[in-house]
Amino acid sequence: MTDLHLPLDRGAGRLAAQIAAGFRAAVRAGRLTAGTRLPSSRDLARDLEVSRGVVVAAYEQLTAEGFLIARRGDGTRIAPLARPDEPAATSPAADPARPALPSCDLPPDPGLPYDLWPGRPDLSAFPRERWVAATRAALRTLPSDELTYPDPGGVRPLRTELAGYLGRVRAAVADPGRVVIMNGVAHGLSALIRVLQADGHRVLAVEDPTSSRQLPMLETSGIRLARVPVDADGVDVAALARSNARAVLVTPAHQYPTGVVLSPSRRAELIAWARDVGGVILEDDYDAEFRYDREPVGCLQGVDPDRVVLLGSVSKSLAPALRLGWAVAPAAIATRLREHRGHTDLGAPVIEQYALAEFLRTGGYDRHLRTMRRRYRSRRDVLADALATYLPGATVRGVSAGIHLFVELPPGTDETAVLDRAARSGVSAAGAREMWSAERAADAPPALVLGYARIAESRLVKAAQLLGKAITEETDG
Repeated sequence: MTDLHLPLDRGAGRLAAQIAAGFRAAVRAGRLTAGTRLPSSRDLARDLEVSRGVVVAAYEQLTAEGFLIARRGDGTRIAPLARPDEPAATSPAADPARPALPSCDLPPDPGLPYDLWPGRPDLSAFPRERWVAATRAALRTLPSDELTYPDPGGVRPLRTELAGYLGRVRAAVADPGRVVIMNGVAHGLSALIRVLQADGHRVLAVEDPTSSRQLPMLETSGIRLARVPVDADGVDVAALARSNARAVLVTPAHQYPTGVVLSPSRRAELIAWARDVGGVILEDDYDAEFRYDREPVGCLQGVDPDRVVLLGSVSKSLAPALRLGWAVAPAAIATRLREHRGHTDLGAPVIEQYALAEFLRTGGYDRHLRTMRRRYRSRRDVLADALATYLPGATVRGVSAGIHLFVELPPGTDETAVLDRAARSGVSAAGAREMWSAERAADAPPALVLGYARIAESRLVKAAQLLGKAITEETDG
């Protein structure tokens, strides 16, 4: 029938399916719109020179799918809910470089040649061969019964290896019963907030500044956030005490984004605060693996394991794609987290857990970290030196650890204008302005947060040169 454009390949058979597919295509292309009345099954069968039963079968299938609606006395029409497809060019999901949901690691333009976006490890350094070997070794010895649904808190071998590793490297008080395997730190935070809310917590204190990418996830939980200032010694515990919160999220090893390490006096004050108010400290062990100029300070959890929950993952040390992290918590909270996983997602992938346990057991994880520390330290040194050359009026902070630098720009610099100019030159970087609360943003210095993990040394020098040019053009402009 030429007006409906329903060509049939009679040699291919399944004529009813062909007719149904033709109608679907016409609706999706916008040729048949909601409310359009279709020929009766008898008339269409005559026009297409098929049996009426073939058309009836096609109409029934399309009605079941919601494409058609049939009413006595009104015939068969295109259903009101049937809509044409959106043009590919206007669909956010059509661009594979930009997922429909924001990625915590994705810069505004991932195609720029000089990627200084913070929080992104060197994914090309993932130890593929060693990981494959660890996976094979785990599979060779893995009992078939372990391929069933796992312990929601994580498989025992991984919890045992992590407890030993964290006790040795981070001075944590950890045993397998305190360790709960999560799908990264974000997942651990989400689950912990649910547990805290069930215990009556209505306010969560967070650092100011903090990651603007983390705040929406925290706010989605429904808990109220109280921003607590960070200064040169870390989180301001006196301000925390005034917030009425009894739970706080901190990054004491390398504060994000400023790079400040929580001072000894503040560590003591923070533990004392938690004991005084019966509070809970959520310790995001951010960047603790990568410390270059001195030995890392032990985690807060090792000071008071009954008041602190230690959160970590392999997202920066190995790769975010593994979705493996952990919470080391007081026994009661660990039990609640395990129950939460049992009620919501039934636990983490089993084979990956056994592979990471093997990687830890054989020393592969330690060797990989030693390699990455050397690589990242070299890149940090090159970028810091290049910034001193090409951005002489800037102040570089947070150099002792991590995979990013906090760069305070000359007073009066327009942070947004610098970022725009840098992007036009091919440099992707993050500004610090949106990481401050509205109350403190006006007085905060203009600053950039620069990741250096993904770029070779020579390209870091060029990126710094382009940034310096962007700042010069802005201040001269």
